[in-house]
Amino acid sequence: MDKVRDSQYGQLPYVRSELAHAYGGNVHILSTPAMITLLAKVCAKGTHQPEANRIFTELYIDLLTAVVDAEFPRTQAEIPSRMIEYTERGYYAGEILDQHAKVVIAAVARAGILPSQVVFDRLNMLLDYAGVRVDHFFVQRATDAGKRVTGANVYSSKIGGPLDDAILLLPDPMGATGSSVTQTLEHYAASHKGKPKKIVTMHLIITPEYIKKLQYTYPEVIVYAIRLDRGLSAPDVLAAKPGERWEEERGLTDIHYIVPGGGGIGEVMTNSWV
Repeated sequence: MDKVRDSQYGQLPYVRSELAHAYGGNVHILSTPAMITLLAKVCAKGTHQPEANRIFTELYIDLLTAVVDAEFPRTQAEIPSRMIEYTERGYYAGEILDQHAKVVIAAVARAGILPSQVVFDRLNMLLDYAGVRVDHFFVQRATDAGKRVTGANVYSSKIGGPLDDAILLLPDPMGATGSSVTQTLEHYAASHKGKPKKIVTMHLIITPEYIKKLQYTYPEVIVYAIRLDRGLSAPDVLAAKPGERWEEERGLTDIHYIVPGGGGIGEVMTNSWV
């Protein structure tokens, strides 16, 4: 007999809940009270291990869900349920994620290691594991005598294969200056591993300075973040829509720490304060 389908699952609608801004269509600042609450808790001065990494894990599971729902390819499927033993209509017929989607996750040490593992594990639940992999990068900020960030250096890497036809994810918690992300992308380009289908960065917090850096160097990159921090901007700038007075927005101290931010997130994650 012909399969009977419930029309509501033929094409699953999804609408991002995000803040309005003037940074362009590739920037998505999510608007979810649950994520904002957890992020505020994990950035609070008194939050430490083991609570901190539990919260980071939950935040990246939720952030990945938003990215997957909006950015990943889908396909039609017919999947029998346990009720198929009792009725010929015991199956789900409709849209699901394309199980053969290829995904590469760039794990940038050190703050990006935990998020990348969380993303890797969850994608292995959602997709065919054979198409999901993690590449590793050791990236360190370069600073001047005044401890201001002047760039970043990739000291070593392990790239596990080509990028062609893959979605490249960069789960790096703090999008501050953009140096780590741009250096990682430059390292990929220099490795001649091909061109990904799509590049998506996944951050807990970003700054206006980060967005500007990324749009200048890699305008094709899609940015997802839970929060935009521009806390050093003037009160009248903070009262305006994000991006409307972009040149006047400021989220970084003179030594490039985010305000309000969360301090050294890599230090918090690893309990190593150096």
